[in-house]
Amino acid sequence: MEVKPGYKQTEVGVIPEDWEAKPLKSISPRQSVGLVINPSSYFVDSGTVPMLVGSNVGENFINWITAKRISAASNQLLPASRLSAGDLVTVRVGEPGITSVVPPELDGCNCASMMIIRKHPSFDSHWLCFAMNSRLGRRQVEHVQYGTAQKQFNISHAVDFYFPVPPLPEQRAIAGALGDVDALLGALENLIAKKRDLKQAAMQQLLTGQTRLPGFTGKWEERLLSDIATPLKGQGIRKDEVIAEGLPCVRYGEIYTQHTDYIRSFYSFVSAETAKSSQRLRKGDLLFAGSGETAEEIGKSVAFLGDEEAYAGGDIIMFRPQGQDSMFLGYLMNQPVVARQKAQMGQGEVIVHIGARSLGRLRLSLPSLPEQTAIAGVLSDMDAELGALEARLAKTRDLKQGMMQELLTGRIRLVKKEAA
Repeated sequence: MEVKPGYKQTEVGVIPEDWEAKPLKSISPRQSVGLVINPSSYFVDSGTVPMLVGSNVGENFINWITAKRISAASNQLLPASRLSAGDLVTVRVGEPGITSVVPPELDGCNCASMMIIRKHPSFDSHWLCFAMNSRLGRRQVEHVQYGTAQKQFNISHAVDFYFPVPPLPEQRAIAGALGDVDALLGALENLIAKKRDLKQAAMQQLLTGQTRLPGFTGKWEERLLSDIATPLKGQGIRKDEVIAEGLPCVRYGEIYTQHTDYIRSFYSFVSAETAKSSQRLRKGDLLFAGSGETAEEIGKSVAFLGDEEAYAGGDIIMFRPQGQDSMFLGYLMNQPVVARQKAQMGQGEVIVHIGARSLGRLRLSLPSLPEQTAIAGVLSDMDAELGALEARLAKTRDLKQGMMQELLTGRIRLVKKEAA
């Protein structure tokens, strides 16, 4: 393959001429391993020093708030696995290869069963962290990892991982650019978390009548679900009847894993032949999961608000409301005041079941139809805002992956060759 001017072919592919391809042991003078024995033997109730384990480490992030603690005396006895700000820690067991830089607030803490790459003036820690979390880094980890229940790798293999290495000024420039994208991702994640909290608070207030929207003052009425909706039963759709394309359907397990409050997208499809023996959905239907693993989650519900032809799978209990706003009911049916009633109705231990007769006895506090519609509109607008933010977050994550691929391989340069 012809290499364009200014680039060269190396062990890690085509890179700029002024870059080098180096193994980790040449990039970093020192690597070591955190405490390998069971770290729980060092945990004490009065411990003050964080002991990081694999579950505390994310990609370019350490959740040290959830870390266990050891005493300062124990920490002094474990110098080999004590960390300094700027060191890198790489998860060895569980999700091997995930790497983060130790922040200043964790200077002097300890770690267990992780690879430690000691900071050094010869390289930028944040650049190396991005390189190790890149596709190239992950592929090399996957090549040497072993184990079935828990994947892991040996440091003796990791020190031979190869990376494209730019001059130090360019390392810093790359780390700065990717760090800015990480900061944007963090800000978006925090904003989404706040918006979700606001929505939960709004649901709690609006769906129970604790807060009323302007213009509504009438008393809410207590009704049974069976008073306002007719029960139906979904007809079984076997796993082998689900196809990649066809008529959309909802399976009961998807109510737990894919849908929240109302159906936005479909994830399963059936043929026209299978649909003939299945229960067709109508706009406004409420779908309840008839089986679950715990009483607390039994009977999770979603509303079907579309006009398209779609079907309900087996073990789904349907109620067809009359004179009510189904979006409002979709939000209401999963609120704690209703979920507690469903939990008390569930039967079974290993698998919990609930039936249409029990669901029909759910006691609901309902406002007038106009107020239901107004409440549903407010919550729907909040959902739309969350959806837009989540789409932006996903696009930003894709952007970061593209930037990593371009910047860490030198396809795009941030520092001119002369400056480097």
